[in-house]
Amino acid sequence: MALSGKYGTMDIPRIAAEEPIFILRAQDALAETVVQIYQLLAASHMLPIAADMDKLVRSFKSWPGTRKMPD
Repeated sequence: MALSGKYGTMDIPRIAAEEPIFILRAQDALAETVVQIYQLLAASHMLPIAADMDKLVRSFKSWPGTRKMPD
């Protein structure tokens, strides 16, 4: 379980019930940029996850749905 301020509790393996999480959705017009910034920060700390995030960035970029500003 995990706890999202907007979406409530979620059953996510290896995340404690009381651990706060932040969710970015492809429909969020700001999400792709946020993921790219996170990737740059990870790369600046030489973290291996930075290279793995290319696929995630592409999936946000290629998502065909409508984008909107977050609410």
